[in-house]
Amino acid sequence: MKVTVTGSLGNISRLLIEKLVAAKHEVRVVSSDAAKAEAIRQLGGYPLIGSVEDYGFIKKAFEGSEAVYLMIPPNFRASNLKQYIKTVGKQYARAIAETGVGYAVNLSSIGAHLEDGLGPTGANFYVEQQLNALPDVQVLHLRPGMFFTNFYGAIPMIKYQQILGNNFDGAVRLPLTHPADIATAAFQALHNRSVSGKQIQYIVSDEKNGFEIAQLLGQAVGKPNVQWMAFSDAQLLNVLVENGFSEQMANVYMVEIGVALREGSFMEHYNENRALAVGETSLQDFSREFALAYAHSS
Repeated sequence: MKVTVTGSLGNISRLLIEKLVAAKHEVRVVSSDAAKAEAIRQLGGYPLIGSVEDYGFIKKAFEGSEAVYLMIPPNFRASNLKQYIKTVGKQYARAIAETGVGYAVNLSSIGAHLEDGLGPTGANFYVEQQLNALPDVQVLHLRPGMFFTNFYGAIPMIKYQQILGNNFDGAVRLPLTHPADIATAAFQALHNRSVSGKQIQYIVSDEKNGFEIAQLLGQAVGKPNVQWMAFSDAQLLNVLVENGFSEQMANVYMVEIGVALREGSFMEHYNENRALAVGETSLQDFSREFALAYAHSS
């Protein structure tokens, strides 16, 4: 089967490409970075270099493919991140319709049941609706929780201050997801063509609150006294900007998500459907990966 994979060589897409190539699928990989073309070839994929904001390029990238894996890469230059997500998602849907692709796996997020959801969730709702409007396309929306790998960004805080935190209390529970589990779910759906109609799949392999996360990751790196700290929205925003985030990226992908978690809206639909969630990686499993990254950090 011919499959177009968006997302270049990201944490999910790289693993998905490897799985699809190993299963003898013909894989075309969309990337905005020409420097990654050779690495894509070495994985067994065919590089397509261009911008997901260029409709002509996306349409050509989808032509001839029976299936597509859709993700919308972060854009640090976008003047309006939420509108950027909507625009790219709408173009994906249009390209699918105009090229005859019959099968799509879309990377969405927990919280995408909310039309006006905080962070990227409202924009993801819009993208899901655009894809759901395609009459003859089988679509699976993958809705992961918070990525385990995001905790790598907290290594300096743990190492030098023995704290871990966000803009919500440590008692708030987080749905946790490993990129490898997302790649596995996407591969199974594409390889087995197991989706009919329009479906949603939650990818959550563990749920822990902030206190538990701080304790377990602290123990994994030999710092058992790591404490969870609840920051104000303004404090979190300032910390993120000081560490290189644009104010808009920090607000959309971190501050607003924290607000949604502490208010509970983010989790409503997931809580009603958590028994159907898939994923295998526990926080304990991830803590071993985290310890290795911590040991090699400067």
